[in-house]
Amino acid sequence: MSRWQPNARGRLEQAALELYSERGFDQTTVAEIAERAGLTERTFFRHFADKREVLFWGQSALLDTLVKTVADAPDPAAPIDAVVAGLEAAAGLLQERRPQARQRQAVIAANAGLQERELIKLATLASATADALRRRGVKDPAASLTAEAGVAVFKVAFERWIDKANDSDLRQLIRESLEELKAVTRGA
Repeated sequence: MSRWQPNARGRLEQAALELYSERGFDQTTVAEIAERAGLTERTFFRHFADKREVLFWGQSALLDTLVKTVADAPDPAAPIDAVVAGLEAAAGLLQERRPQARQRQAVIAANAGLQERELIKLATLASATADALRRRGVKDPAASLTAEAGVAVFKVAFERWIDKANDSDLRQLIRESLEELKAVTRGA
């Protein structure tokens, strides 16, 4: 094993996704991930706190992008429009990672503990978004409802996006999902 090889994080992530898919999350060890990536366990722990973090490491960038975009939305923007702008900005972080997102989601779907962690991530996104809306002057319950609706729109769009039969852009799917939500609430 060489002392330094480029893209250690990416190689560790790919090795982990492959092993989780082949053997299952619980049956895969950090040592096996590091070995498959051609790295040491020590290198693994420089990049990830534990083997779950391989699946959730981008959460803070997603959250930061979403919150910053909501906060920076033009003053006259309706709360849902500010949230959708934030979701679209966050989608930009994911757009080039569709193959990894598909693999990641399959691993999560196969493990109850990871599903719980994913739900916590979505709840954190909703809470932070609601806080950003409150800072914009949106009162409750409107801030909370808008944030939760936005996360639901994102979740539905994301599920459609990772479907192998779908080749649409994630941003477009977010807009389509929002329009479907609006149609439902209008009673159409």
